[in-house]
Amino acid sequence: MHNTSTPRRLTLLVLAAIASPAWAGDDSYALEEVVVSGQRMAEALPEAATLTSEQIATLKPATSDTASLLRDVPGVSLYGAGGVSSLPVVHGLADDRLRTLVDGADTISTCPNHMNPALSYIDPSQVADAKVYAGVTPVSVGGDSTGGTVVVNSAAPEFASAGSGLLTKGELGAFYRSNGHASGANAAVTLAGENLSIRYSGATAKSDNYKAGGDFKDYLFTGRIGHTLPYDEVGSTAYKSIDQSLDIALRGGAHLLDLKLSRQHIPYENFANQRMDLTGNDSDKVNLSYTGLFGWGTLKARVYHEETEHAMDFGADKRFWYGSASGGSTATDGTPCSPIGSTCAAGMPMNAESRTNGLALSAELPVSENDVVRIGSELQFYRLDDWWPPSGGGMWPGTFWNINNGTRDRYALFGEWEAKLDERWTTLLGVRHEIVKADTDDVEGYCTVAPCGGSQLTDSAAFNALDRKRTDHNWDLTGLARYTPDATHSYEIGLAQKTRSPNLYELYPWSTWTMAAVMNNFVGDGNGYVGNPDLDPEVAHTVSFAADWHDAGNRAWGVRIAPYYTHVRDYIDAQCRPGTTCTAGKFNVLQYVNQTARLYGVDLSGHARVAQDTGYGDFTLSGLVNYVRGKNTDTDDGLYNVMPLNAKLALTQNLGRWTGTLEAQFVAGKHDVSAARNEIETGGYSLFNLRGSYQWQHLRLDVGVDNLFDRYYDLPLGGAYVGQGTTMAINPPVGNYPQWGTAVPGPGRSLYVGLSARF
Repeated sequence: MHNTSTPRRLTLLVLAAIASPAWAGDDSYALEEVVVSGQRMAEALPEAATLTSEQIATLKPATSDTASLLRDVPGVSLYGAGGVSSLPVVHGLADDRLRTLVDGADTISTCPNHMNPALSYIDPSQVADAKVYAGVTPVSVGGDSTGGTVVVNSAAPEFASAGSGLLTKGELGAFYRSNGHASGANAAVTLAGENLSIRYSGATAKSDNYKAGGDFKDYLFTGRIGHTLPYDEVGSTAYKSIDQSLDIALRGGAHLLDLKLSRQHIPYENFANQRMDLTGNDSDKVNLSYTGLFGWGTLKARVYHEETEHAMDFGADKRFWYGSASGGSTATDGTPCSPIGSTCAAGMPMNAESRTNGLALSAELPVSENDVVRIGSELQFYRLDDWWPPSGGGMWPGTFWNINNGTRDRYALFGEWEAKLDERWTTLLGVRHEIVKADTDDVEGYCTVAPCGGSQLTDSAAFNALDRKRTDHNWDLTGLARYTPDATHSYEIGLAQKTRSPNLYELYPWSTWTMAAVMNNFVGDGNGYVGNPDLDPEVAHTVSFAADWHDAGNRAWGVRIAPYYTHVRDYIDAQCRPGTTCTAGKFNVLQYVNQTARLYGVDLSGHARVAQDTGYGDFTLSGLVNYVRGKNTDTDDGLYNVMPLNAKLALTQNLGRWTGTLEAQFVAGKHDVSAARNEIETGGYSLFNLRGSYQWQHLRLDVGVDNLFDRYYDLPLGGAYVGQGTTMAINPPVGNYPQWGTAVPGPGRSLYVGLSARF
């Protein structure tokens, strides 16, 4: 085991510091009334896009993927991945380029394919609120990112009011979706007194493969005897997940101590755009937070610890056996072979384990009636092991260490000043400094004595000879100003510098061997990737503007337009591996490289009440338009996985307890693609969805139809389809699959129903 004594000592010290004074039993310490000098401004800068509880409740039965709850937020799109693991994209920047906080804690994806991103660790039924800071982001919620910040929280603790006795409440829910025969259930129960609150929540979801809106391939082959897939079935899209959490909170006067214990178990989650599938993900997290109100302001502290065990191999739709008993290496019928050894391989097991310890301390100080200062510090200590046990064939006889004792530690300090200059002007200035340290131990391949498959010996020797230890000093700067001339419109302008250090999977995967390289790919394009220990941090400079016009209550109508421009120095893109030649129309082995990029676009959103108090209720029309362009200015190439122009239009009816919505989605063809990655172009399409809900006092019914007309379409950000067949081979021989050129299609028509009860 690796030494984690330092972060554990820090954790114990902070637990002792924040727990003992408030709960020592001294009644004089608990402040029943807190006098704060000055007053908190009503609307902080910048304004975050916030999902309402009704939006979350409406979308929950239609998805098991928490990231998809953000799909109606201006500027947000989604990378296609597993059924519970898509990744939000903000203004063309995704994955680790965004900071994602779940209940205030950072989560790092422990997988060379990023199959377990932060939002996959919380079920949609457990989400109470969500915010997206797009573009310019306050330094108090930013850090180690070049895009925006996504903040998702579960339910806050509830307590019984004074003299009311024990508070008991709960919720039960279930859903079914026809496409993939997806089903699931969730439950939550709360028991609380005036000072102690206990809440348990649990959720489970599962699905078979989904079907596209039509045939998208001309083969049935999976590489397994007797197992074929219909032409319209999207292979490797099945999943099952189980999420549980226990929340124990103590309240004393003006102090709140909240302990969240959570566990996730995913027995399987298959990926249509990855050559491997998730065959097990177990994660345990302890998250302890403290909030105290004092006469001088608010103090917040948090410590968290997370341990993750992650496993990958070939799922049911991908070839498992490679080689043959006679010593051949290209058997195509999937026949099991024996003995397992030098010529025969049974799957390709890949394991990863990580430990994360984090600490955050911040204070909000109302220094005057019109000024608020926020200061804080954050620490995070991350440890990663990524190893591949032998399974035969070229993967024999030892263990392949992809990353051995990888470390990535962050030390951050920030300060932020928000000022209300007068009734019309509000400003925000912030600075943040982070030190990011990364390192890893020596590695080795499956064999340590020649001959070896690929170039395992020479690659590992060259990597081990490098000085892999690195320290980055990163600066974030934010400046914002909002002008509000009256209650019906406002204008906002922002400037920011944001910095992100490369992650461990960009730095340290060392093998140029094709078989190993294709297993390191977290973007889903079917290529293989080799790390680059010499990568510099990305530095993004962003300017944004927003104009908002609305009625005085912002209910009858409103329009918001928000253009932006971002220039990224040392953008981490990909190039053909030095010394090799890449082929168009094929999958290739690439290497990460620092280049320069620019992104610009505009978000447009609005709503208007078009009819009120009719015999059929009230009607509201809402819509949004997202446009972003991205280019690598060093190569004049497109950036990978940038969403094309897209728009949504929805008509919502409210009639008593009934709410119904007809939604239309329009997406242009994606033709500005990354040539370096041989990115697949996709065509334009339009989709129509229906959804409705009826609310009784304690019961809610949700029904809907997604893709009403069963339209076939390719997911613009879905990546390359490698969901079935001989996926270990980067470009299988003709007659085997997957071959380059097929995009992952979106789901066809799906009817869904959800029922929830509160008590």
